[in-house]
Amino acid sequence: MAGDFTGADDPFVLFAEWFAQAGQSEPNDPNAMALATVDESGLPDVRMVLLKGYDQDGFVFYTNTESAKGRELAGEPKAAVVFHWKSLRRQVRVRGPVERVTDEEADAYFQSRPRDSRIGAWASRQSRLLESRFALEKAVATYAAKFAVGEVPRPPHWTGFRIRPVQMEFWQDRPFRLHDRLTFRRPEPAGDWSRERLYP
Repeated sequence: MAGDFTGADDPFVLFAEWFAQAGQSEPNDPNAMALATVDESGLPDVRMVLLKGYDQDGFVFYTNTESAKGRELAGEPKAAVVFHWKSLRRQVRVRGPVERVTDEEADAYFQSRPRDSRIGAWASRQSRLLESRFALEKAVATYAAKFAVGEVPRPPHWTGFRIRPVQMEFWQDRPFRLHDRLTFRRPEPAGDWSRERLYP
C-alpha cells in the first residue's frame, strides 16, 4: 500500500499490516525500535530495544528497572519509539505515557526466554560500571550454579513497560522526497483517534 492510506482509520490495524510486511522483508529484527526517554535534567536518551508485544493497549518491551532507561522511566514515565524498516522504506513513530506491565505478563514473558538469557538478567547490573569482562562472566557462572536445578525465577528488578500511544505517525518514502506522512492523535490513551496528513 505504498503511499496509499485509504481506509486507514485505526493506527493499530495499519501498524499490524506494516509490521507483518516488515517481518517478511527485513533481514534482521523487524521488531527493533529506537526508544527515547529523558533523564532527570531533561536530556534525551535513545537506544535500540526489541518490541515484544503489541495490541490496542500499546507497545511492550522488557528491561532491567535499574538500567538507565528503567530509572528514566521511573522519573518521567513517557517515551517515544521509532521503527525504521529500510527494506520497505517506511517508518512508524509512537509517543505516549508509559506504564509497567503486570507481574503475570512479566513472569510469562521471562519464562519464555532462553535459560541463558534468564541467567543473564540476574548477572547483568545493566548500565552500571563493569570492571572487566571476567567480572560479568563470573557473575553468570555464579547465577548458573545458583539456579542449576529447576526454573530460573524472574528477578525483582526486571519487568516490562507498555507505551500507551497518544500519537502514531506512518511515514512512507516517495520519489523526490515528497514522502507520505499520516499522523493519528488522541488526547489520552483511552480517547478517540483523529487523523491528518502532514507535509513531508
